[in-house]
Amino acid sequence: MREFNVIIEKDEDGYFVASVPSLRGCHTQAKSLDSLMKRIKEAIELCLEVEEPISNEFVGVQKVAVN
Repeated sequence: MREFNVIIEKDEDGYFVASVPSLRGCHTQAKSLDSLMKRIKEAIELCLEVEEPISNEFVGVQKVAVN
């Protein structure tokens, strides 16, 4: 079993958007978190068929304010 960090955001239209930093181009969206989790698992499986993940370590998320 492999594990991946998934970044989840909510866009201006209310959709949840998930992306996997270690798999370029691996992202999806859905109206609910339950649907999003199913879709991102499918997206990860598809991405793994065509590429190997890059090695990175999740450090955290930081908000930065600018004018």
